[in-house]
Amino acid sequence: MLKIGITGGIGSGKTTVCRVFETLGIPVFYADTSAKEIMVKDEILVKGMKETFGAESYTEAGELNRPYISGLVFNDQRQLDQLNALVHPAVFRAFDNWLSTVPSNAPYILKEAALLFESGSYRMCDRSILVTAPLKLKLERVTGRDHTTEAQVLARMDKQLSDEQKMPMADDHITNDGSESLILQVLALHQKYLDKKF
Repeated sequence: MLKIGITGGIGSGKTTVCRVFETLGIPVFYADTSAKEIMVKDEILVKGMKETFGAESYTEAGELNRPYISGLVFNDQRQLDQLNALVHPAVFRAFDNWLSTVPSNAPYILKEAALLFESGSYRMCDRSILVTAPLKLKLERVTGRDHTTEAQVLARMDKQLSDEQKMPMADDHITNDGSESLILQVLALHQKYLDKKF
């Protein structure tokens, strides 16, 4: 089965694009959503988190102590690298499990991941899509959605590769700035993947 990775910076609208693909009957694996779930469900990951960052990584109720982890990794690249080294393999395991549940008649699947290129998971896909939007528009979307400041959003963006860095790595591109129909762009790629013309 054809595996298509899809990514984009914060506020690019990659989730919206995925929803359009879903209306066409295409199964989508949301890596970032899955990561939140496996942080408490994947026993290998939980054990690794506690060994690496301490028992206080989790609350007494067994929930991830997000403020504690964020405080450790936000300004410490070494700690962030350690976190990613634990989480990314767990997400890969979750993806493999999810794949086993996908109907065999699905023409292809999408794997949505903010860190598709950074994590190296694009190598496990047959093709990749990059969703882009201008910085100003992304900032407007995220500050309005998350009720956060531009400075906070820019700090999060700084942890990811830029669109300019991702563009040469992507096979396909969707522009989400309102200048072109998002639906028509998705339909064109959908037909391309059905026909396997690439």
